Amino acid sequence: MTYNEAVEKINSLLVFGSKPGLERIREFVERTGSPDKKLKFVHVAGTNGKGSTCSFISSVLTSAGYKTGLFISPYVLDFRERFMIDGKMIPPEVLADIVSELFPIVEQMKTEGKIITEFEFVLAVALVWYARENCDIVVLETGLGGRFDATNIIETPLVSVITSISLDHTKILGDTYAKIAFEKCGIIKPDGITVAYKRQRKEAMEVIRKTAEERNNVLIIADSDKAEIIKSDIGGTVFNYNLDNHPLQIKIRLLGEHQVRNAVTALCTISQLRKQGCNIPDPAVIKGFENVSFPARMELLGSCPLVFLDGAHNPGGAKALSEAIDRYLKNKRKIGIAGMLADKDIESSMSALLPEFDEIITVAPDNPRKMSPEDLAEIVKKYCPCVTSENDLGKAYSTALSRAGRDDAIIIFGSLYLASDMRKIILSNK
Repeated sequence: MTYNEAVEKINSLLVFGSKPGLERIREFVERTGSPDKKLKFVHVAGTNGKGSTCSFISSVLTSAGYKTGLFISPYVLDFRERFMIDGKMIPPEVLADIVSELFPIVEQMKTEGKIITEFEFVLAVALVWYARENCDIVVLETGLGGRFDATNIIETPLVSVITSISLDHTKILGDTYAKIAFEKCGIIKPDGITVAYKRQRKEAMEVIRKTAEERNNVLIIADSDKAEIIKSDIGGTVFNYNLDNHPLQIKIRLLGEHQVRNAVTALCTISQLRKQGCNIPDPAVIKGFENVSFPARMELLGSCPLVFLDGAHNPGGAKALSEAIDRYLKNKRKIGIAGMLADKDIESSMSALLPEFDEIITVAPDNPRKMSPEDLAEIVKKYCPCVTSENDLGKAYSTALSRAGRDDAIIIFGSLYLASDMRKIILSNK
């Protein structure tokens, strides 16, 4: 089986299963040899900031000399981004070999009426690879929710991490912060350690505290107020933080004050790993944070005009992007290229973000759930009257460039699917 054939096999699977539950994925992973039982995990759930927090933690562990697996979802540029060890993607031929080995199990289970979804299969491939490569620690990001997320088959991890909770996937996870927090907190296992992002809605934090108490967890709230920002510009942020009574100066390249809060969540997780015997010296912490870059997280891709790419696609992400724009681009004219999926909370996202813009060009992500540029433009008009719609992504970017002066800014946002395609267009134009 070739790599392309392997990806086609994975894509042929259903996105969602016929019914919720962990029984199918648990049985599937057991049939592959129970690789999860051979690994140690840091398990991360939340609405926003999961990818950044996971990247910070895994980079620090790698810098400290641990063989570190990283499992994230979704990918932005390359399918293999979902599977990494020490910052390197799974080799194409290895992915193809594991898919070839595991797919007959999927087909056998199908004859038994047990349907394995795409995400469940991808997780199994990752676990098999991490176990065979003898990873010391795997940083594991949930896909959707937590309680019934396929990643939740693991036993009590070294640390459970709850990042920022916002309203997203409300038809599946619930339409209140408390309901969504309940689903995310499903990853909190008995007698474990939980680190939680501090700036949560009150009702979400109440659920986090209650769940941790009921499951006899040590709960650490990552107090980002203790981070003293020294410098913050489009090149990144430098801040001081006291980690385990050691004053450190941390530099991150990811933009936005919310990334400082994500970084502090990661730092608190590192502290808890140290308390469990992990040897993570201060220089490895500093190096690990500085090494992290992440596509489509307020990513700077052009300078004259400034061009930023962000995957903000829900109210929490929109608010964080709005704060970053206000901090770094306050006095600049701003042109937005926006495209969203129709099942997202578009009204809340746009109302939080669009007042920052002088002009918007609406487009559509390459996804069956997309909202048409014309329908999105009707919503955008409520918050930014200067709006046009465009069906061609390349033409939308060319139009934005033609309308932007050298000192202006172009910001693309609304969907990670959009970010993936636009990033290729932007870089090819450079």
